Amino acid sequence: MSNKQIKKWGRVNGKDVLQYELINKTGTIVRILNYGGTITDIMTADKNGEAGNVILCFDSLEGYLQRNNPFFGCLVGRYANRIANARFSLNGKEYQLAPNDNGNSLHGGIKGFDKKVWDAAYNPESNTLRLYYESPDGEEGYPGNLKVTVVYTLTEKSELIIDYTAVTDAPTPVNLTNHAYFNLSAGNDAEILDHELTLHAQYITTTNSKVIPTGDLVPVKDSPFDFTAPKKVGKDIGGTGNGYDHNFVLGNLTGKLQLISTLYHAASGRCMETSTTQPGVQLYTGNYLDGNLQHTPGNIKYNKYGGLCLETQHYPDSPNQPGFPNTILQPGNKYHQVTVYKFLVK
Repeated sequence: MSNKQIKKWGRVNGKDVLQYELINKTGTIVRILNYGGTITDIMTADKNGEAGNVILCFDSLEGYLQRNNPFFGCLVGRYANRIANARFSLNGKEYQLAPNDNGNSLHGGIKGFDKKVWDAAYNPESNTLRLYYESPDGEEGYPGNLKVTVVYTLTEKSELIIDYTAVTDAPTPVNLTNHAYFNLSAGNDAEILDHELTLHAQYITTTNSKVIPTGDLVPVKDSPFDFTAPKKVGKDIGGTGNGYDHNFVLGNLTGKLQLISTLYHAASGRCMETSTTQPGVQLYTGNYLDGNLQHTPGNIKYNKYGGLCLETQHYPDSPNQPGFPNTILQPGNKYHQVTVYKFLVK
């Protein structure tokens, strides 16, 4: 008899929404919905052995369906982050996307991958959940039929591995990520400003007033964006304006898996190491959380700086930025990226 579980959460567009549970021998638990590939729980122990959920979440499907859900825990695509003016040109043709963020296209458009019910193959023995979605040609304005597979694996070392692959029958931009909001206090601290972050990035992509890259890379040294040595998230946040919402350049153009960041919460002793094959990561500190989200656990108020995201990715607006690493997937090629979140106690 397995203690692994599948729970029914409701229905969307005539399809059952199911929650799948991955659990390892040390008691780390990850729960994931086939709706948007959404991670609802990452239960890990603190230094006293007390388990808690280290991501922001909702207690029901209604929470994830609410209009102002800020992408809690979900898979994001076809293109994560922003595309300027909601359009791009490819092979001499201009493609118009949905302008859903100050005239730009954000996180795949009006109904991106986060709002789809994915096909799922669940293997409790190997602690994996394989999710599959086929995005038709023209969906949200993007060209090509794109077949996407995302595999979540929980290892005995409490690593959550997210493995993304995609193939297409026509050239198309692809940029996939997961949008989990982490708070390693597991709800004990209302803000993440006390978390200590190390981020191995020497540059950020600078942005204009609409958070669109200018194309320039700016050194983080001697700026609020310097996390090359461990630093509390709140230490220099005042110098950023509204908080961190920036793409950090990881300098990883080889596609090798490498450690990019360490997040540490001293009071709980919890630590999270992030590794990725991606060339960038968006550090976002929940700047737009305003306490108004419904269906939260115990009606907790998620306010500004309530969680932070480390969205491993290609750079924003790359289809319009010839100087950025290429995000156009060609027929016959395979998109493949891996990100690992490892949970430990110090």
